[in-house]
Amino acid sequence: MIRPDLSLPIPESIGAAHFIGIGGSGMSGLARMFLERGIRVSGSDRADSQALRDLEARGATVYVGHDAANLGDADTVIHTGAIWPENPEFVLAKERGMPVIHRSQALHWLIGGRRLVAVAGAHGKTTSTGMIVTALQEMDERPTFVNGGVIAQLGVSSATGSDDLFVIEADESDGTFLLYDTSIALITNVDPDHLDHYGSDDAFIGAFAEFANRAREAVVISADDAGARTVAERLSHPRVVTFGESAGADLKVSGIRTEGPVSFTLTHRGASVDARLAVPGAHNALNAAGAVAVLLTLGHELEPAVRAVEGFEGTVRRFELHGTTRGVSVFDDYAHHPTEVAAALEAARTVIGDGRIIAIQQPHTYSRTQQMYREFAEVLERHADHTVMLDVYGAREDPVPGVTGGLVAGAFADPDHVHYVPDWQQAADYTATVAREGDYVITLGCGNVYQIIPQVLDALARTPAATAVAVAPDEAAE
Repeated sequence: MIRPDLSLPIPESIGAAHFIGIGGSGMSGLARMFLERGIRVSGSDRADSQALRDLEARGATVYVGHDAANLGDADTVIHTGAIWPENPEFVLAKERGMPVIHRSQALHWLIGGRRLVAVAGAHGKTTSTGMIVTALQEMDERPTFVNGGVIAQLGVSSATGSDDLFVIEADESDGTFLLYDTSIALITNVDPDHLDHYGSDDAFIGAFAEFANRAREAVVISADDAGARTVAERLSHPRVVTFGESAGADLKVSGIRTEGPVSFTLTHRGASVDARLAVPGAHNALNAAGAVAVLLTLGHELEPAVRAVEGFEGTVRRFELHGTTRGVSVFDDYAHHPTEVAAALEAARTVIGDGRIIAIQQPHTYSRTQQMYREFAEVLERHADHTVMLDVYGAREDPVPGVTGGLVAGAFADPDHVHYVPDWQQAADYTATVAREGDYVITLGCGNVYQIIPQVLDALARTPAATAVAVAPDEAAE
């Protein structure tokens, strides 16, 4: 992993840009925007993907695999933090003395001097960013945006707009959210994570406080989340807008009903508006409240803001249905932290009816798994009827001895609720023997776990319903 050096100068002119790790959701979105600016783009990634094919169709030169020759005659190199210092393209760019900048610096260059809404938080920021963007478009504004995931109804994670407003999902994982000149900061929640970068909970909290205090216009922050309240105690900003179910919230959420599409009431300055979303889960009521609070700070009225947010249809890899075979629905969700996993499974529980939830979990990074394996086990055992545990997706990290999916599985209080299967085909086949009509299978993780879904659907098709066996209690998990 390469830690971003934010002290490096950002060139005034990017010229031809080469992206190392161009296939990632954030990097591909940036590359698309560079293409929209008329900038020549090339890039490489370790594996082929639809993102590479889409960029190629838009005019980018893309390579599968990393090789120094891929650099060509590029003027500037843009890299993700997930590559290693030994990457041959990175090494050659340094030897040539080329400008080599982190993706966050490339985004900073794209933003320029525009009015920036930056959405940060441990969970919910991709959804909240998507809600803000689609709501603004519904109200006939055309912001430029860069999101961490594809917005379902738009089919893209980024686009260049015609307004002065720029909306981004700001990444706190490596401190790069402190790079931006933010006008309005939204903090969805603050659940300590990424301690491999920050070193302590206090440093993590301090970074969020610094991010918020730097906002030029306003800070919008959760009134419910314990971490966000701790951040709020450190704020010296003159304009702080809170949202949530807490009695003192500036934008009050009440009456959350989660049966089917979530519905609730928002109250601001004595006016109340009922809301009903197209996406499930109590957590999305709070995400929507944060988005509406941002719209209020931008000058919109409560009822139009609520109606605009109601139109949000979700983001790719957030409780996304991929297919139904033999009456078993197979979903995918990006959740990769215990809090996110709990929210995803709670949302599924509100719409599944009498079916069961079978989670296929891929732990993400060795450091997070080592720190939180007990929390993952507790959440999965409480909210899923059965869990199929895969091995760790290391991403940017080297393996750690003893840190595997088996570590999480071994922390389950009842071993009958989990099955550790490192081999993906065996995991798919096993899932098919467990699942029966009406069940939901949900893959969970921000690595490549979604790629197992075709194997699961195929295994379901090959496994007659009569052979499916129940290995978890029939009753819904409490």
